[in-house]
Amino acid sequence: MKNKWKTGFFLLLGFIVIIIIILLSLVMIPGDEKGKIQQTVPENKTVSFEVKSNKTDLNVLINQYIKKEAADSPIEYSVQLQDEVELYGTLQFFSQEVDLKLTFVPEALENGDLVLKQRSISVGSLPLPVSYVLKFIKDNYKLPKGVDILPNDKKIHVHMEQLDLKSDVSIKVNRFDLLKDDIAFTILVPVE
Repeated sequence: MKNKWKTGFFLLLGFIVIIIIILLSLVMIPGDEKGKIQQTVPENKTVSFEVKSNKTDLNVLINQYIKKEAADSPIEYSVQLQDEVELYGTLQFFSQEVDLKLTFVPEALENGDLVLKQRSISVGSLPLPVSYVLKFIKDNYKLPKGVDILPNDKKIHVHMEQLDLKSDVSIKVNRFDLLKDDIAFTILVPVE
């Protein structure tokens, strides 16, 4: 009888050891690679998001940005997006304030910048040359960094990635169709 118990004990012990070895080997074998969370290293140092907007919301954002960036400018001005880009301001002309209105047609460039081509101008009731008024604005208005006025070409070039935005975020213009109210940007957020 003693041998039956001894044999049964060793058979049970061997069975337990085999089960432990099988379980340990299953735990130690690498799992399915599909189930793992992969940490991807971005090729670029930014990630991008496309954002669609409309004229109403963009009017608020642009004028808030102008108010902040041109706070110490001697001349106040604002921008309104209608069917065209409209710039309103006042000029000091022989100690008189003269109303100014410039309208521009926007064009999104492939590099993400925005060019505003001058379409019309009104300075009170004075007929002034467009290049003269644009040069006057360039010389007397404090414009945000990244906004270049090209008086001879009758354009304003907005270098979108040079605009000073919070959190080192930069913007590229994808579409800027005011007639259809189809405005889209790519926001580039740094990942480092």
